[in-house]
Amino acid sequence: MTPLPPAEPLWLRIPAVNVSAPVTKLHLDSSGALEPPPADPPHRAGWYSEGTAPGSHGTAVTTGHVDLPGGAPGVFYELGALTKGDTVEIDRADRRTAVFTVEALEVYDKKRFPSEKVYGGSERAELRVITCGGGYSKHTGYQGNLVVYATLTAVR
Repeated sequence: MTPLPPAEPLWLRIPAVNVSAPVTKLHLDSSGALEPPPADPPHRAGWYSEGTAPGSHGTAVTTGHVDLPGGAPGVFYELGALTKGDTVEIDRADRRTAVFTVEALEVYDKKRFPSEKVYGGSERAELRVITCGGGYSKHTGYQGNLVVYATLTAVR
């Protein structure tokens, strides 16, 4: 599939797990880590706006909360239920919808997070959808991250 020219993502849908959410821009914090999307308003997905636009050549990164302060489900609460072949649709500012097909899901320990594998470049248009995952401690939070790997397979 030929990658698209860059365009800002506006809305993200994952039909298999009933996700439909606006997309907000994210940046790196002072330590160089990707800031999380704001918890308020809830149920927003975030996009690393200094990186690749979804559908463009390279690896685009979107994130969202698995749950919210107080324990309410976050936008990506059901993300772990995705399977290979499910789709992620992103409406873009150029009025196109980039459709990605899930290739794999992986859970990584935060202390051994494979940044190059997750964020590294690609010859194709790829998408990473990331949320918290793995074990949880009320003192230290989630121990890992769930990463969905998807590739552009259609444009509408």
